[in-house]
Amino acid sequence: MIPVQPSERTVVAILNWNGLRHLQAYLPSVVEHSEGDADVVVIDNGSTDDSMAWCSKYYPEIQQVLLKENLGFAGGYNAGLQQIEAKTYVLLNSDVRTTPNYIPPVLHMMATEGYAACQPMICNDADPELFEYAGAAGGYIDRHGYTFCAGRIFEVFESNLGQYDSNREVFWASGAALFMDAKAFHLVGGLDADFFAHMEEIDLCWRLKNRGYRVGVCGGSIVYHLGGGTLQKTSPFKTYLNFRNNLFLLVKNHHRVSLYPMLFSRLVLDGVAAIKFLAEGSGTLFLAVIRAHRDFYKMFGVMRKRRRLEVQSIRETPNKFGVGTLNYAGWYKRSILIDYFFLKRHTFKELDSSAFEPLR
Repeated sequence: MIPVQPSERTVVAILNWNGLRHLQAYLPSVVEHSEGDADVVVIDNGSTDDSMAWCSKYYPEIQQVLLKENLGFAGGYNAGLQQIEAKTYVLLNSDVRTTPNYIPPVLHMMATEGYAACQPMICNDADPELFEYAGAAGGYIDRHGYTFCAGRIFEVFESNLGQYDSNREVFWASGAALFMDAKAFHLVGGLDADFFAHMEEIDLCWRLKNRGYRVGVCGGSIVYHLGGGTLQKTSPFKTYLNFRNNLFLLVKNHHRVSLYPMLFSRLVLDGVAAIKFLAEGSGTLFLAVIRAHRDFYKMFGVMRKRRRLEVQSIRETPNKFGVGTLNYAGWYKRSILIDYFFLKRHTFKELDSSAFEPLR
């Protein structure tokens, strides 16, 4: 067999940290359904369990990239992908069950429609008829920076009835199963390791869009994600990361409006959410939001410096829309909070379609 050259190679990169149980349950499907389309690599984030020994015993053909310590989702992938040559990376969570032919439709879409990042449809492995929290049928963002998905808005999960089976441009693609053009990934500096975990893929997609790249979802490919494999949705640490990191990505990337008025309104909304947690008896989640704001203030200077670098890169990097022209396709001009909680619009189809930024 003639080996595939790095310039044409697709690599499915699975980041592992003490994930023996997930590898035993999900790696067999990945190996089976990637054969002939991509090589599989496991990047180990300094695990202390027997996960890598198990991989060596049962899948000796799989390349392992061994990191000395847990660098988080962002840092682990950055360090691991530096050691992997490929044309396309597939960042795949260790708790994702793949399906036959999940790779070719996405690669074809990226090549023919000009996408730098793309995700398949993501459904719930525990309840396969439902879309899954982390990405569902493609990610969007509202005017305040709150994220949502086609097929999943807050805690409402739609059944997958084929209503989102078309290829579409979106604002962000899920890190649970993220196909990435390798050159574009390294051009924008990869994932931001200061995020550690959660929303780092949204930050990455936003930086790509700021340079004119397109981000999409492929309706012809589907995977099933267990979700919550490392942190449950109600975990105080996950709540902390989500609130802190959402502020990080807004400061770094949102260049359409003045920074401080936008940031003030967002901090107020976060405060309302924290009070709601407290009223519901979730004191630990209330404190998680407080800690998130505290640590955001500590890092504000760093993120503001990165904002200046991002603006400079936007002005200097030519793209097909023109130098300095931002690609905000997938941006929702309304407030998803008002639509969901006050207008009771709980599904993507119920949202105001005219409020989405036009596709490029």
